[in-house]
Amino acid sequence: MNMNNKDYKKYVEVKAKKSNLLRDCINAFWTGGLICTIGQGLNQLYTPLGLGVKNTSGLVSVTLIFIAVLLTGLNVFDNIAKVAGAGTLVPITGFANAVASPAIDCKAEGFVLGVGAKMFTIAGPVILYGTVASVIYGVIYWITTLL
Repeated sequence: MNMNNKDYKKYVEVKAKKSNLLRDCINAFWTGGLICTIGQGLNQLYTPLGLGVKNTSGLVSVTLIFIAVLLTGLNVFDNIAKVAGAGTLVPITGFANAVASPAIDCKAEGFVLGVGAKMFTIAGPVILYGTVASVIYGVIYWITTLL
């Protein structure tokens, strides 16, 4: 089947699922809020342990990462993301899913060439550009403090 660009655009418009923007925004809002509320609840739960603010925050982060990776491994995270959309991209849970998903998908290829090589295929660019952006921001901040 040979299609030109105009025919392809018409084909995509017919086949593509139409999105309800308001519903998608509401789902993203409440899901992202729920994830943040869970994080705050964990913070309230861990604070009485007397670990200090830094260690408590770290424990909350590790717990959220563990939950996201566990749900990814159980194939539940993707089902939540279908409803929640961008709401699951609350940075820590979305990033954990982005690292765990390719690793799980490629486990049949072995730990070195599968899991190890493919683990950062999605998250790698995020790490790279996040690092570069922070260096650029740091240089700009440094220059402005000299003035």
